[in-house]
Amino acid sequence: MQKFLIIINDAPYGTEKAYNALRMAMTLQKEHGENVAVKIFLLADAVFCGLPNQNTPSGYYNIERMLKSVVKRGGEVKSCGGCSEARGIDKLSFIEGVELSNMKEFAQWTVECDKVLTF
Repeated sequence: MQKFLIIINDAPYGTEKAYNALRMAMTLQKEHGENVAVKIFLLADAVFCGLPNQNTPSGYYNIERMLKSVVKRGGEVKSCGGCSEARGIDKLSFIEGVELSNMKEFAQWTVECDKVLTF
Protein backbone atom coordinates (compact mmCIF):
# COMPACT_ATOMS: atom_id res chain seq x y z
CA MET A 1 0.00 0.00 0.00
CA GLN A 2 1.28 3.43 -0.93
CA LYS A 3 0.72 6.23 1.55
CA PHE A 4 0.12 9.77 0.27
CA LEU A 5 0.35 12.93 2.33
CA ILE A 6 -1.38 15.88 0.69
CA ILE A 7 -0.59 19.26 2.20
CA ILE A 8 -2.97 22.14 1.51
CA ASN A 9 -1.72 25.66 2.28
CA ASP A 10 -4.37 27.88 0.70
CA ALA A 11 -7.85 29.04 1.70
CA PRO A 12 -10.76 26.92 0.46
CA TYR A 13 -11.93 29.55 -2.01
CA GLY A 14 -10.20 32.25 -4.06
CA THR A 15 -7.74 29.89 -5.75
CA GLU A 16 -8.13 26.33 -6.97
CA LYS A 17 -5.38 24.83 -4.82
CA ALA A 18 -7.66 23.20 -2.23
CA TYR A 19 -9.99 22.04 -4.98
CA ASN A 20 -7.14 20.47 -6.98
CA ALA A 21 -5.66 18.84 -3.89
CA LEU A 22 -8.99 17.26 -3.02
CA ARG A 23 -9.60 16.19 -6.62
CA MET A 24 -6.27 14.35 -6.48
CA ALA A 25 -7.14 12.74 -3.15
CA MET A 26 -10.56 11.62 -4.40
CA THR A 27 -9.11 10.25 -7.65
CA LEU A 28 -6.42 8.31 -5.79
CA GLN A 29 -9.08 6.76 -3.59
CA LYS A 30 -11.46 6.02 -6.47
CA GLU A 31 -8.93 4.61 -8.92
CA HIS A 32 -6.64 2.78 -6.49
CA GLY A 33 -8.96 1.94 -3.59
CA GLU A 34 -7.33 -0.25 -0.97
CA ASN A 35 -3.90 0.14 -2.58
CA VAL A 36 -3.54 3.70 -1.27
CA ALA A 37 -3.87 5.52 2.02
CA VAL A 38 -4.59 9.24 1.82
CA LYS A 39 -3.74 11.72 4.57
CA ILE A 40 -4.46 15.43 4.26
CA PHE A 41 -2.87 18.10 6.43
CA LEU A 42 -4.38 21.60 6.41
CA LEU A 43 -1.85 24.41 7.01
CA ALA A 44 -2.06 28.21 7.06
CA ASP A 45 -5.34 29.50 5.56
CA ALA A 46 -6.26 25.95 4.51
CA VAL A 47 -7.49 25.39 8.08
CA PHE A 48 -10.67 27.16 6.94
CA CYS A 49 -11.31 24.17 4.63
CA GLY A 50 -12.21 22.14 7.72
CA LEU A 51 -15.10 24.33 8.85
CA PRO A 52 -18.68 23.08 8.36
CA ASN A 53 -21.67 24.82 6.74
CA GLN A 54 -19.71 26.32 3.85
CA ASN A 55 -21.71 28.54 1.53
CA THR A 56 -19.90 27.98 -1.74
CA PRO A 57 -19.20 31.09 -3.85
CA SER A 58 -20.60 31.05 -7.37
CA GLY A 59 -18.33 29.15 -9.73
CA TYR A 60 -16.56 27.07 -7.05
CA TYR A 61 -16.90 23.49 -5.91
CA ASN A 62 -17.90 22.82 -2.31
CA ILE A 63 -14.71 22.00 -0.39
CA GLU A 64 -16.68 20.72 2.61
CA ARG A 65 -18.39 18.06 0.47
CA MET A 66 -15.09 17.07 -1.08
CA LEU A 67 -13.42 16.67 2.34
CA LYS A 68 -16.34 14.59 3.56
CA SER A 69 -15.95 12.32 0.54
CA VAL A 70 -12.25 11.77 1.30
CA VAL A 71 -13.03 10.97 4.94
CA LYS A 72 -15.88 8.63 3.94
CA ARG A 73 -13.42 6.62 1.84
CA GLY A 74 -11.03 6.24 4.78
CA GLY A 75 -8.86 9.32 4.34
CA GLU A 76 -7.46 11.06 7.39
CA VAL A 77 -7.64 14.85 7.68
CA LYS A 78 -5.80 16.93 10.27
CA SER A 79 -5.81 20.68 10.73
CA CYS A 80 -2.80 22.53 12.14
CA GLY A 81 -3.67 23.56 15.70
CA GLY A 82 -1.26 26.49 15.73
CA CYS A 83 -2.60 27.81 12.42
CA SER A 84 -6.18 27.38 13.66
CA GLU A 85 -5.41 29.16 16.94
CA ALA A 86 -3.70 32.04 15.12
CA ARG A 87 -6.88 32.50 13.04
CA GLY A 88 -9.21 32.24 16.04
CA ILE A 89 -10.96 29.07 14.91
CA ASP A 90 -9.36 26.44 17.17
CA LYS A 91 -12.42 26.38 19.47
CA LEU A 92 -14.92 26.02 16.61
CA SER A 93 -16.40 22.70 15.51
CA PHE A 94 -14.81 21.16 12.46
CA ILE A 95 -16.29 18.90 9.80
CA GLU A 96 -16.77 15.39 11.17
CA GLY A 97 -13.52 13.52 10.55
CA VAL A 98 -11.30 16.63 10.62
CA GLU A 99 -9.19 16.84 13.76
CA LEU A 100 -6.88 19.47 15.21
CA SER A 101 -3.27 18.37 15.18
CA ASN A 102 0.24 19.72 15.64
CA MET A 103 3.64 19.91 13.97
CA LYS A 104 4.84 16.77 15.73
CA GLU A 105 2.10 14.69 14.11
CA PHE A 106 2.62 16.48 10.78
CA ALA A 107 6.31 15.54 10.91
CA GLN A 108 5.39 11.93 11.76
CA TRP A 109 2.99 11.72 8.81
CA THR A 110 5.70 13.12 6.53
CA VAL A 111 8.14 10.41 7.61
CA GLU A 112 5.54 7.63 7.33
CA CYS A 113 4.20 8.50 3.87
CA ASP A 114 5.75 7.35 0.60
CA LYS A 115 4.79 10.47 -1.33
CA VAL A 116 4.14 14.06 -0.25
CA LEU A 117 2.16 16.45 -2.48
CA THR A 118 1.77 20.13 -1.69
CA PHE A 119 -0.88 22.53 -2.91
